[in-house]
Parts: sequence; C-alpha cells; structure tokens
Amino acid sequence: MEEGNVPAPARVDRLAVAAATVTVVLWASAFVAIRSAGEDYSPGALALGRMLSGALVLGAICLVRREGLPSRAAWPGIATAGVLWFGAYMIALNWGERLVDAGTAALVVNIGPILIALLGGWLLKEGFAPRLLAGMAVSFAGAAVVGLSMSDEGGSSVGGVLLCLAAAVTYAAGVVTQKPTLRHATPLQFTTFSCAIGALACLPFAGQLAGEAADASTGATLNVLYLGVFPTALAFTTWGYALARTSAGKMGATTYAAPALVVLMSWLFLGEVPGLLTLAGGVLCLAGVGVSRSTRSPRRGTPVLPAEPEPDPTGAGAR
Repeated sequence: MEEGNVPAPARVDRLAVAAATVTVVLWASAFVAIRSAGEDYSPGALALGRMLSGALVLGAICLVRREGLPSRAAWPGIATAGVLWFGAYMIALNWGERLVDAGTAALVVNIGPILIALLGGWLLKEGFAPRLLAGMAVSFAGAAVVGLSMSDEGGSSVGGVLLCLAAAVTYAAGVVTQKPTLRHATPLQFTTFSCAIGALACLPFAGQLAGEAADASTGATLNVLYLGVFPTALAFTTWGYALARTSAGKMGATTYAAPALVVLMSWLFLGEVPGLLTLAGGVLCLAGVGVSRSTRSPRRGTPVLPAEPEPDPTGAGAR
C-alpha cells in the first residue's frame, strides 16, 4: 500500500540476497587464490587450467538443465567475450598479481564498471552523463595514486598496476558484449560457451600447464581447480539466480564490497596488506565508480515509478 507519492517498499527476496552474497564472496576470493596459485603456475597456464575446469562444470550444468546451443545470433558476442573477458582478462590479471598484492589488484580492477559505462555510451549508444565523466576522472586519479604509491617498490610493481588496468579494460570490453548477446542466449549459455572459447584461446599455454602441474604443489593445483569450479562456474550461477529476482542496479551495487573483502582475505590468508597511500588511491577508484553511477534524488512530492528490470550490463564482472 502506498502513502502519498511514496511507493511501498518491495519485499526482499532473501534467497536472492544470499545468492548475491555468495557471488561477491567467491569473486573476492578469486584474487587471493590467483595470488597463491601464481607461485607455481605462470599466468597463461593458470588461466587455461581455470577455464578448463570451469568449462567442464558449466558444461555439466548445461547438460543437466538441457540448455542446448545458443542461437546463431549469439555467437559473435560469445566469441568476443570468450577471447577478451575469459581469455585476455584472465591472463592480464594473473600476470598483474605476480607483481602486486591481491588487494591492490582488486582496487584497480574494480574501475571496470566505469569503463563498462563508458564503452556502453560509445558502442551501445547509451550516451555520456556528466556524472559518468566526473566519476571517470576521479577513478583514474585514484589509479594514478595507486601507481605512484607502488613506484617506490620498483618498476615491476608499476607494471603490475598497468596490467591490472589492462585487465579492467579487457573485462569491460568483454562485458559490454554481453548486453546485446543476452537477447539471443540465456546467461548460462553465454557463460558456458564464453568460458569454453576462453579455454580454446588459452590452448597455446597447454604445454606450460602440463609441465607446471607436474611440479606444482598440491595447494597450488587445488587453487587452480577452485578458481574454475567456484569463482567461475558456481559464482556465475548464483549471480544469474539473484539477477533474475532483483533489479540490475541493486545487484551492481553489491560488487562494491569486493575490494574490501579482498583486502581482508589477503591479510588473513596471505599476510598482505596494501599501504595506506595505495588504499587511499583505491578508495578514490571506488568513489569514482560511485559518482558515475549515482542519480539525483527525486524532489519531494514527485511520483516515483518503479524501474523495469533489465539485463545488467555491468554485473557479469567475474573475477
């Protein structure tokens, strides 16, 4: 029941909230698992191992659900996302995390949503709101602060920040292709076949994977399998479940918690904590994303119409 022009609060879907929480926690844990597995696996081999295990699990889910093949119109988007998001992004992130700690990587990569909005405005003709441009300036100022904070630790650390920026760009480019592709494929089909194409793109590293797996520790290999099964296969499934039961905006906002979780997890499991200046730069990155996605509150007495849910162009940012 409504009072005046204020809409009644929507009922909270507790299962959707639980699913979204699982997704964010698993995506945050991926940064820590990558950092740990990277001690024994090179970036390309780690990406291939993750994509192979993820594709096997997702393929099994598709068979159980009888999803079938996507329509022909979906394949260009699936192929683009597979190469950029499940291939190039994974390799750049794995490489970057060899040079910087997990928390710093998460802070830099989390400018992905603002890049997605920027690319969406250009490629999908969604326009450029003034807040988007302001947020972009704030976020990139934060990335510059992170880079400067790492400069005292040598060129390799600065290179790690640049690789994480490259990961954010390739992630954004891949995700932008998801929005139009979901008109022709289900989220599970999109994720499964993009993951499979990502594995194909990483096949040149098959020799490295075989050689490194023979010498790697059990813990490192289990981390590779964990990355494929949980942050890739399971987290995407819980994300799709939650997204189908709530608005895209609310789901997108849940990912803001990921960098804080990564910093906490990397401190607990790896003994790594970014420096104060690095954390300050990361906060600027997140603040820029918040500014870019903020909207003006309606004036008092103005009717508020419920927004129609639509596929989230930024929510598929798996880690």
